[in-house]
Amino acid sequence: MGKGSGASEPGGSATAGSTPHRLIDIRHQRTCSCPPSHINCMSAKDWIKSQLGVWQFYYEKRDIRDKSLHPATFPLALARRLIDLFSHEGELVMDPFCGSGTTLLAAQDAGRNALGFDINEKYIDLSKGRLKQGRLDGVEAKQIPEIADARDIDRYVAPCTVALSLTSPPYANLLNRKRLNKSRRNRKNEQYLKVEQYSQRPEDLGTLSIEQYEKAMTDIYAHLLPLHREKAHCVINVADMWWENRRVPIHLHIVKAVQDAGFELRNTIIWDRTNIVNRVGIFGWPSNYITMGTTFEYILDFWRPPTK
Repeated sequence: MGKGSGASEPGGSATAGSTPHRLIDIRHQRTCSCPPSHINCMSAKDWIKSQLGVWQFYYEKRDIRDKSLHPATFPLALARRLIDLFSHEGELVMDPFCGSGTTLLAAQDAGRNALGFDINEKYIDLSKGRLKQGRLDGVEAKQIPEIADARDIDRYVAPCTVALSLTSPPYANLLNRKRLNKSRRNRKNEQYLKVEQYSQRPEDLGTLSIEQYEKAMTDIYAHLLPLHREKAHCVINVADMWWENRRVPIHLHIVKAVQDAGFELRNTIIWDRTNIVNRVGIFGWPSNYITMGTTFEYILDFWRPPTK
């Protein structure tokens, strides 16, 4: 789940908020032979599988599970399924909060061009390292991590070129605290009392209150909207959280923010994580019922509405 104040995974020489900015030279046209009306290169069989509203994934060796490298990552398989579903070979995929570069690596596997942005140079370097091997079949597609704030992406990407944006954004200031484990077993695991925030930089979305976060996300996605083609999809993976014994419905704040920016919500998919959760703690028992946020997340699918 790539996160950071401004990006999810590419690299360049500019620093966040610096000038001058320049459009990145990268292709965005299809290289497949699919009919113009098709939204992807999928077979009917694979299409049917993707219509299920609950998805499960497994990790592979290239996935990053070490939270010391990045506190929140999603599986390559998740990114690959969405890239296959909402783009064609050769088209441009973008991750505005690219973090560890998972979206870029999945785009490389799928033969898509991709841009990823993050304000954290450490994550940009991590993304570049994961992309080094490249494809062995000679497919001409570039994946570029760029250090930049999400608020400035429209200075790097040409309008109407993005076929799919895919990200897992920061979660407001909800990670910016010492992590407590209130389960009745394994109270002091390796995350106990750790702060898993990406940075303490003032421009980092992870330092904002949930109200400020919603407004910032609206502003960011209003700038990203013109970069998408008409009917291009914009997918955001997010989980809700608990804060001082109340549920914070982050996914609802994101839905409102992105719709206020001009996108239209198309689908809600549940990422069922029960197959990858090693051990479920006993939280709230016996007096306070709490559903385990680690067992599911939301995949929110928007698109740029066609001009009426």
